[in-house]
Amino acid sequence: MSVEPAVASDGLRVVRGGRPALDDLSVTVHRGRVTGLLGPSGSGKSTLIRSIVGVQVIESGTVRVFGLDAGSPALRSRIGYMTQAPSVYVDLTVRENLEYFARVLGRPVERVGEVIGAVGLEPERDRVVDRLSGGQRARVSLAAALVGEPELIVLDEPTVGLDPVLRRDLWGMFRELAAGGATLLVSSHVMDEARHCDELLLLREGRLLASGSPEDLRLRTGATDLEDGFLRLIEEGGS
Repeated sequence: MSVEPAVASDGLRVVRGGRPALDDLSVTVHRGRVTGLLGPSGSGKSTLIRSIVGVQVIESGTVRVFGLDAGSPALRSRIGYMTQAPSVYVDLTVRENLEYFARVLGRPVERVGEVIGAVGLEPERDRVVDRLSGGQRARVSLAAALVGEPELIVLDEPTVGLDPVLRRDLWGMFRELAAGGATLLVSSHVMDEARHCDELLLLREGRLLASGSPEDLRLRTGATDLEDGFLRLIEEGGS
């Protein structure tokens, strides 16, 4: 028996500012994998993510998550969402932020220590978020997305502005989460990060340009690297 995908959109259309941000978009995100959502700025990545987590008004089409309509109350505890801007309280400490989110999600306080250690913030656990660096704030937001032990973890540009070592460490963590059974959808405009993913969804101007594993896309385009392959797909028109 086939396993229902974590996310499936069908004919999704979203209009923002009078123009289509997503146009007849049909994509699938399979369970237990790291799926990279890649494309240049303005390609529709964040709009698709907002549609999946249920905070985006859609004009037509459908988005289903674990077989339920996106935004269904039953999905709230099953999805962890990290936005581009840190979504935590800057006047609280790292620990206070995570304890608050744990209470909201009905998770035991012991979970807070686990996620603080997982994102490498143990030395900063009692520091006020406003006094942290940009990279540290991003890790607090990631911890907040993980504290509920979600089945689907949606990360919007989680590594933007971070140094190469921290980016490497975060991708290692993403791989570990997927190995533990979680599904991850990670957006990025950095094509180099595509190599860390099991599957890729390449967007351009609100449409799906291509999908498949990194190796599939390299073979399809005959490119030596994924950035070159992406450019070739653009030249081909995604055909």
